[in-house]
Amino acid sequence: MALRSRNPVLNAKMFERYAQTGVAGETMTLEGTVNKSAFLLFLVVVSAAWPWYNFFSTAGTYDVLPYLMGGVIGGLVLGLITIFRPASAPLTAPLYAVCEGLALGSLSAMLELTYHGIVIQAVSLTFAVFAVMLLAYRAGLIRATERFRTVVIVATGAIALLYLVDLGLTFFTSVNISFIHQSGTIGILFSLLVVGIAALNLILDFSFIEEGVNTGAPKMLEWYGAFGLLVTLVWLYLEILRLLAKLRRR
Repeated sequence: MALRSRNPVLNAKMFERYAQTGVAGETMTLEGTVNKSAFLLFLVVVSAAWPWYNFFSTAGTYDVLPYLMGGVIGGLVLGLITIFRPASAPLTAPLYAVCEGLALGSLSAMLELTYHGIVIQAVSLTFAVFAVMLLAYRAGLIRATERFRTVVIVATGAIALLYLVDLGLTFFTSVNISFIHQSGTIGILFSLLVVGIAALNLILDFSFIEEGVNTGAPKMLEWYGAFGLLVTLVWLYLEILRLLAKLRRR
């Protein structure tokens, strides 16, 4: 995921780099970015419905692991391409949304079978957090100052590093970082912290989409702004899902 939204996806230097390449009448707009964000979310939902439907139509016997792994790998590759080649976002962002939908639909179906009702709770909480953060940003209650940006990027980087270390330990040894996975008090507090950091990344996303609009970035970067916002929403949903699963296990 990319950042001076300090979401590494929404980089202020990238907006500045492309700001002079647009032509009259073809600059980035807030409405256009919102519409493209809605379209990407639509693709996520539609693609997630396929593994979800197959899984529950067979009473949980359908193997959704290929969708999960394919979606994760495909999403990672497409995400990296989009980050390093923003001009490709009109093509790669929708494909990324489809891959994420397949992965999220598969994971959500498996968790739903174990914890009935967890998915609708996670989806509802994700959009509730999104709405609250958007209202707070528009009302000026939370501002993306340089200090705010620095704190969020450092915290996000630390979490990413911790997850990478945990993944490496799990892959190469039988050890893992227990509080990431366990449902004890420390584990739940950690998940609450991560959900909070993911939510704060939304403020950075809003700020830098607005910056892209104000600097006259070309219209194709609406796709890039929508992609960055989707990255954060996917992360937020996954962390809320993890938190709810921990609470259910207690």
